[in-house]
Amino acid sequence: MGNFVTHGAMLQCSFGMSPCSLVVVVPTRPKCMNMLMAVTTDFSVTNIPTFGMCQSMANPTVASATSAACGVLTPMPCVPLITAPWAPGSAQVKVGGIAALTNNSKCMCSYGGNISITNPGNTAVTGQ
Repeated sequence: MGNFVTHGAMLQCSFGMSPCSLVVVVPTRPKCMNMLMAVTTDFSVTNIPTFGMCQSMANPTVASATSAACGVLTPMPCVPLITAPWAPGSAQVKVGGIAALTNNSKCMCSYGGNISITNPGNTAVTGQ
């Protein structure tokens, strides 16, 4: 069982250099502890804007900058490229027919980063 995730939750990417806040952009979503609830389909660049600088060699801009620096890892600005929803999401709670996001959900950046929820924005309401 995990906590439901809300707007403003803190996220971290394994290749990012700083945390980022989740942005829930649908104003008609139900609220949890007075914050908009997140769902598993909140994974676009609008929802997850940046983790500062990216250190993944699978990111073409990092690979190019590192090559230009004679092999010295050169982080470049992070623009997450996420192509699949958060998983696993809540098995029982749906928001508009979509699984609610819980703090044990994860998603992957196409550059190899594992994105996790470090603070769900809500610590009082839990669900499955």
